[in-house]
Amino acid sequence: QVQLVESGGGLVQAGGSLRLFCAASGRTFSSYIMGWFRQAPGKERDFVAAISGTGRTTILADSVKGRFTISRDNAKNTVYLQMNSLKPEDSAVYYCATSSIGPMSKMTNDYDYWGQGTQVTVSS
Repeated sequence: QVQLVESGGGLVQAGGSLRLFCAASGRTFSSYIMGWFRQAPGKERDFVAAISGTGRTTILADSVKGRFTISRDNAKNTVYLQMNSLKPEDSAVYYCATSSIGPMSKMTNDYDYWGQGTQVTVSS
């Protein structure tokens, strides 16, 4: 059984930074694409970032380019989301997900396992 556990969320002022962590277990971590999505109250779950199994290729949503970075450590079965220059509109529950379908996708339906989410709140 695949398990994904996010951590690192919290309350931060606009312009601040947070680093999210997603610890994975239950599958060969380095073989799978990992993604981050976010969902604000009353809104759909949106793509944020994805990274290939090797970590060599990443994609980011336009809204976070230049501010967020996704990375992974396959030895630790962990994927990270470094979030800088945070804005109030970045406030949401952030979810980690894994996909066995290639190439990397921005679509939630292409991800087959999800974590429980971690809350990020950015105050103005």
